[in-house]
Amino acid sequence: MKVLQFPLARITIAFVIGILITYFLKPIPMIVFLFLAVSIIIFLTAYFLSKTNRKFQLFFGIATYLLALAVGITTQTVHTDSNQQNNYTHCKNIFDKKHTFTLTLREKLKSNTFNDRYIALLNSVDNKKTTGRILLNINKDSLNHKFVIGNQLKINSLLSKNTNQKNPNQFDYRQYLENKQIYAQLYAEPNEIQLSYEIIKDIWFYTSQLRNRIIQNLEKSNFGNKELNVAVALIMGQQQDIDPEIIQDYQYAGAVHILSVSGLHIGFILLFVTFILKPFPNTRKGAFIKLIITLACLSLFGILAGLAPSVVRSVTMFSFVAIGLYLRRSVNIYHTLLVSILLILLFQPSFLFDVGFQLSYVALFFIVWLQPLMANLWQPKNKILNYFWDILTVSFAAQIGTFPLSIYYFHQFPGLFFVTNLIVIPFLGFIMSLGVLVMSLAAFNWVPFYPAKTLEISIFYLDKIINKIASLEQFIIKDIPLNTSLLISSYLVIITVIITFQYKNFRSLICVLISIIIFQLSAIGTKWDVQNQAEFIVLNTSKSTQLIERKGNKAVIYTNDSILNNKVLASYLTANFSTLKGEYKLRNLIYFKGNKILLIDSSKVFPKNVQPDILIITQSPKINFYRLLQTIKPKLVIADASNYKSFQKRWKMTCEQQKIPFHATREKGFYKIN
Repeated sequence: MKVLQFPLARITIAFVIGILITYFLKPIPMIVFLFLAVSIIIFLTAYFLSKTNRKFQLFFGIATYLLALAVGITTQTVHTDSNQQNNYTHCKNIFDKKHTFTLTLREKLKSNTFNDRYIALLNSVDNKKTTGRILLNINKDSLNHKFVIGNQLKINSLLSKNTNQKNPNQFDYRQYLENKQIYAQLYAEPNEIQLSYEIIKDIWFYTSQLRNRIIQNLEKSNFGNKELNVAVALIMGQQQDIDPEIIQDYQYAGAVHILSVSGLHIGFILLFVTFILKPFPNTRKGAFIKLIITLACLSLFGILAGLAPSVVRSVTMFSFVAIGLYLRRSVNIYHTLLVSILLILLFQPSFLFDVGFQLSYVALFFIVWLQPLMANLWQPKNKILNYFWDILTVSFAAQIGTFPLSIYYFHQFPGLFFVTNLIVIPFLGFIMSLGVLVMSLAAFNWVPFYPAKTLEISIFYLDKIINKIASLEQFIIKDIPLNTSLLISSYLVIITVIITFQYKNFRSLICVLISIIIFQLSAIGTKWDVQNQAEFIVLNTSKSTQLIERKGNKAVIYTNDSILNNKVLASYLTANFSTLKGEYKLRNLIYFKGNKILLIDSSKVFPKNVQPDILIITQSPKINFYRLLQTIKPKLVIADASNYKSFQKRWKMTCEQQKIPFHATREKGFYKIN
């Protein structure tokens, strides 16, 4: 791959490795800065030596990559908020008692059933200047209080740490928030909030106001609510109010990427702006004015879309494309990708761990690399056929590139993705162009009837098409297991196969065979690990009690309820390459790996004169807990989430008095015996 011969490629790789080292190892900042200083000294020494003696050029190259590694480590360290001394995580007793917080609302998130949710910036804690980002949850009430971005709030409440996942192999929301530098959540009632009359009017305030004005003007024009929410997602990347069923339809149809503003959307914007600016003269001055207007439009669109990682990546990359066109140079897309990665991660290294960022770059890389090879397989002379052939090859190139990563994160594959893209992409170009026009006019308080109605009808039929494709569930492959070793080895296979297809030589064929062997070894190793595992898990479920016993790749579940549509169980089985071999009613006595497990539920019926190793309590039984412990003498007590909180609190105190370990799944999450 010739792209790796470009020095910036190797520098970018070293930089990214530096970010990963800091992310996983979390080195002490002082050591990081010392390493950076040493790297700079080595780099400068190598530079001056290479100027006087060519023999030191290799040394200079190594020193350059070492410096890139050090800069990556330093960048991640500096941009980790918890390393800042005035961050709220360093405040004494910050999570132990109530404090008075002053904060500024930065971003509105999707509300849940009980709360309106915001990302907020802390200004002070108990009148002491403090920084940091938190997740603010404001309880919904009948008065429907409205807050705007930029509002300054004063709240006296208890700050809560982000909790770990409560069930095995679930989405790690705690890690997701920490990647966004959010380490805690604040819960507040509307009547407890003091609202300052002063509003912080920064760029976030004005872009939020502009978005709200556009949406309100479209609502006043009787734009359909569902269609409006999809339009706002398509054009401005704001998915807060979109119907979850519509999102699911787009996922099943393989078109969810069009609801997240990315390269496809920014490309349409660039073409649209270029078309509008055609009347400008092609003089040096005219071309420069067009460049400035184009960059300004792309930047404004990125801000309106909330500066999501995929948006920032696309805006940065297409800005370089626009600059290249202005300089009348052939733009090397690989170099543009590398420069955009380096620039974005220099300012926001945490984007590297964003799923959308990863999928966007992988998809774009494979489109640039693989699509031309696929397009050359057939070159139809008919322009219409050629247009749809290009769409099909782009879709397949992107899907091949993102397939392992999508399976790794989402464990499903939409089989009709190519049908969706053949229909949607031509349709999307029209919707994007019309949508940008309508929303631009709506920003100036004018919503032309016919264009707005055309946009609404277009989105209505787009949703209908997506829904129809998504309804063919037999083409949606779900619950596909994939772990890290299989992910890496599958990419080795894909990349080596494409290289062989490209160069058609014996050496590349050998690489394919080696990569296939590595993939097979990963599969065998995974199977070996699974077959040698045995575990018993008490799940954290509130409405019913669920216990999983797994030996190898075979699992059984004990429950007092139906397991139909049990997402917790499905996630567990998929992640552990297992299948469900049985469903049983709850038993009072279970034996597992030498442990005697006694279960007591609300019926209070259980075998007498049993001295279990583990006692599981469910469904809030009314028992004399102290006497029970004195009688059966368990080594461990587990209370699942089906018990009343007040009961659990009392049981916990009793266990502490008796010096018996107590585990409440509601607080600590699932319990695993292995």
